[in-house]
Amino acid sequence: MKVWTIANQKGGVGKTTTVASLAGVLTQRGKRVLMIDTDPHASLGYYLGIDPEEVPGSLFDVFLAHQRLTPELVLAHIVPTQIDGLDLLPATMALATLDRALGQQEGMGLVLRNLLALVADKYDVAIIDCPPVLGVLMVNALAASDHIVIPVQTEFLAIKGLERMIKTMELMGRSQKTQYSYTIVPTMYDKRTKASPAALQVLSAQYGGCLWRDIIPVDTKFRDASLAHLPASHYASGCRGIKAYERLLDFLFIGEFAHVKIG
Repeated sequence: MKVWTIANQKGGVGKTTTVASLAGVLTQRGKRVLMIDTDPHASLGYYLGIDPEEVPGSLFDVFLAHQRLTPELVLAHIVPTQIDGLDLLPATMALATLDRALGQQEGMGLVLRNLLALVADKYDVAIIDCPPVLGVLMVNALAASDHIVIPVQTEFLAIKGLERMIKTMELMGRSQKTQYSYTIVPTMYDKRTKASPAALQVLSAQYGGCLWRDIIPVDTKFRDASLAHLPASHYASGCRGIKAYERLLDFLFIGEFAHVKIG
């Protein structure tokens, strides 16, 4: 099972849209996909029409039971979506208390990695949606991933958020003596503006070796799809935004990935 984490320490850059879009395209290609929502705002669940207050359990409950995890326990907290082959381990607001409640317990940084190992035979790909803040949830998501996708809105404030994200990965990589494989993905690109081409030029100059050589364009179909509680791949499969995510998916399966250099 491949594990991809979608992360950035800035909100509003397209993380949840990226998770839903990649997951939707994967199911269209016959893959079994598990999405994991680690954001207490539970945007991914709401996007797909799943009310986190009405599900029998959530990722928070799995964290509470981290010392006695079994495949059956994990699967009991996963809910199906409207899309065949696409499941969700949902978030709830209780996740916001996780750092205070459990953050200091031993082994808390590897809960996601451990639970994914228990259900690895059930899915082809797992995609983790991250909150925009550094804490035990982001630590878990990065530690569990094979590859990190960093969506960056093509405007200058988002580039500042990218700098924080890169520094976080460098610090975590040093402390864990590991290297993180990652790709920076320009999102919300609007060629009609001056800001998008200028920001893309800066990204290329500063992060060229880690930058996906394409863009995710602004596309109103993403907003319409979220209103319909469907991935855009299943709402408007021919839209330009989904065509871009199809190209990104091709890259993620065959791309030459960059790594954070340690030391």
